[in-house]
Amino acid sequence: MFNLVITFLLLPFAPFWLYGNLASNTQGTSVANSFTCQSSDVCALPQQPEGDGSVLGAQTSESESIFPVNSALASGLVPIRKGGVNDLKLWAGSSVAIDADTGTILHYDEGRKKTQIASLTKMMTAVLAMENIKDLQEPVTITREDLNVDGTKVGCPTSVICNSNRMYVGEKVKAIDLMKVMLMNSANDSATALGVHMAGSAQKFVDMMNAKALELGLKDTHFCTPSGLEIDGQEDQCYSSAYDIARIAAYSLKYDTIWNIMKIPDGQFYSCDGKYMHVLKNTDMLLNTLPNCIGGKTGFTPLAGKSLLLGAEDPTGKHKIIAVVLNDEQRWEDMRTLVGWVYNNYTWK
Repeated sequence: MFNLVITFLLLPFAPFWLYGNLASNTQGTSVANSFTCQSSDVCALPQQPEGDGSVLGAQTSESESIFPVNSALASGLVPIRKGGVNDLKLWAGSSVAIDADTGTILHYDEGRKKTQIASLTKMMTAVLAMENIKDLQEPVTITREDLNVDGTKVGCPTSVICNSNRMYVGEKVKAIDLMKVMLMNSANDSATALGVHMAGSAQKFVDMMNAKALELGLKDTHFCTPSGLEIDGQEDQCYSSAYDIARIAAYSLKYDTIWNIMKIPDGQFYSCDGKYMHVLKNTDMLLNTLPNCIGGKTGFTPLAGKSLLLGAEDPTGKHKIIAVVLNDEQRWEDMRTLVGWVYNNYTWK
């Protein structure tokens, strides 16, 4: 009886630090409501079961850190869900919201389902750029490999519409400008250019991405391109989960440059010689319509569906959250609902 009382008192305060064993969820209840925590255990995040329609079955290790972010517990406050509040159900194929400081899971629905994530991949490319390019003002020479990609490109906001200059082979562009067009316009050629600049080839950069994922303890992630485009015939090797993407985004908060870029609504940049101008336009439709939005990243491929990552903060500016919805035809409405639900139903103590 004493252990049950302790469990009841401690459960709301528990950030989910370590992967644990999956408790059976045969009743069809929300996974987020099936976490268990006993006084002698570390609270456990559910493992994604085999055969659930995910790309690959999840693997877990109880010794791995689940939220290796340097700012953990920085505020000294923990989010507590108000009594009697059930988890939220969205249209998304999977969704997660976490507290950026502590890693506490605030919302969870199929959060570890392995699936294609499209351009949300570019958050990892941005992180590696911050950690491997010493001076973001340095020039990057555009190669044919950079431009030989499908989908959104510099000057072409969609695969069928081009409204400004494309980049050309041999053009020199500042790394910071490639970061901007990658995060704002979601340009695949800019992501590839940054990767090739850092590693010498796109494949070598992918190796760097997967090494970083291993370093961060991400269990549901395997990258295959710098941009997030799936490779024909190898689509099942390009995947992550809503939870892992949320963790990458939370980790990226240590780099103000990334989030400052994602708050820019539009603009332009020039080649280093000043001859060519390229247009910037942010694809995040919530940037100026959701008051507490601090930045976001969109993603879409036919296989991944429409996805969205968003950072938000409460009116005091003290409590940041990261929210992710994957494969969601209603991503804008669902993200607005999710952020509002979190701040309406949690307090930080």
